[in-house]
Amino acid sequence: MKALLIESLRRTRLADVPETQPGPGEVLIGVRHVGLCGSDLNTFGGLNPLVELPRIPGHEIGGVILQCGEGVPGHLKAGAAVTVLPYTSCGQCSSCRKGRTNACRYNRTLGVQQDGGLKERLVVPYEKVIPVEGMAERHLALIEPLSVGFHAVERGRVAAGDRVLVLGAGMIGVGAVLGALRKGAEVTVLDIASDKLLLAQELGAAHVIDPGKEDAQARVDELTGGDGYDVVIEAVGVPATFVQAVDFACFAGRVVYIGYCKTEVSYRTQIFNLKELDIMGSRNATMADFQAVIDCLRAMGAQADRLITTTFPLAEADRALPYWDEHRATTLKIMVELP
Repeated sequence: MKALLIESLRRTRLADVPETQPGPGEVLIGVRHVGLCGSDLNTFGGLNPLVELPRIPGHEIGGVILQCGEGVPGHLKAGAAVTVLPYTSCGQCSSCRKGRTNACRYNRTLGVQQDGGLKERLVVPYEKVIPVEGMAERHLALIEPLSVGFHAVERGRVAAGDRVLVLGAGMIGVGAVLGALRKGAEVTVLDIASDKLLLAQELGAAHVIDPGKEDAQARVDELTGGDGYDVVIEAVGVPATFVQAVDFACFAGRVVYIGYCKTEVSYRTQIFNLKELDIMGSRNATMADFQAVIDCLRAMGAQADRLITTTFPLAEADRALPYWDEHRATTLKIMVELP
């Protein structure tokens, strides 16, 4: 069967890979759509320290069950449309013992620490398969990336009436926007990409800030009466936005970091104490986050197509990551469609 392979730095190709069959407790999925993630782009550019090349990317997966192995529960049947929870959990580390399996110390995400789903067929444990009814097939591959933003909203304990600032209007940031809106929050989005800010407004953001065109701190003060935001969610992963997250949070506010920096970040640490901030990391997503996104996408219907920038057929999948690399500012989601 065919798969997309990132075989070396900035080099991808379609490759023939061995077929796999489901064993006991496993499900064979015919992959129909795969979204490409920023981690895949970093792998392509040699900036992902968690990946060893060559690697098949892809953990944003939509498909159809083709076959179930022995012992798979009856609610999973051939022909069902599904998405995949692409993370693993050991069940024994401190995160798993606390029930926070999304942050397993030994997690191996599809497409990162192990080969992913950008191939014609994929075998996964049945526990990772999520049936989804009443949704366009192409939207199944949007569930995982949006769920990462939804999880950050849960980590930030966003509630109705909160003023929330999302730093970054990429796909993960959009997930945080949609998740916060569903909680009843007033959402502001900060980014330097005008197209992405416009989309954020169309999705329901009350305000946008472009720090390339205006003084971000002055605008935050104007929008919040000088207080700052109840919750700031960082979804960029650069030192400037890591610091802004703390600066733009109100006293007794909450800061959630989804992005991570590849260089050191310098803070005025007295702000942590003076504001008595809750500062949290956010990693991956849970089944509950996936279900919340499924409900959201069902409600959005065809509007969810706005989240897909460009789709490549599998035969041209080797062009997808180079395209994204050349069009970063205007690309929200690159998707590969399989036959």
